[in-house]
Amino acid sequence: MSFWTKLFGGAAAEPIDALGSAVDRIFTNDEERMQAQAVLDKIAQQPAILQAEINKIEAQHRSLFVAGWRPAIGWVCAIGLAFPFILNPLIEWAGGSGPEIPMDQLMELVVALLGLGTLRTFEKLAGRTK
Repeated sequence: MSFWTKLFGGAAAEPIDALGSAVDRIFTNDEERMQAQAVLDKIAQQPAILQAEINKIEAQHRSLFVAGWRPAIGWVCAIGLAFPFILNPLIEWAGGSGPEIPMDQLMELVVALLGLGTLRTFEKLAGRTK
């Protein structure tokens, strides 16, 4: 069937598929069919648009338990990265041996962040974001 069938197990996709079948029977002209498909595409996008609105509302919430999970994950990741790349080498250096920085992990992280930065730049240049 369709993406919605796979995602929701068929229950959410049935009205959209039924509407699509009805539109196919009513409209026979290619232009009318394309216009009807555009309407169906807008209907299919509504769950994603609503989820984006929910995410915006959650991010602006006053409660730390609602809006704070994103910053909390960021801080946990920052602390997790600080230990192997900053704290542990300083402890090793203070102990008398030279620090051994795990460059394979560091390079993987740097390349991933550079990729995200490049993607963000491309989206801005394409006019998809502000």
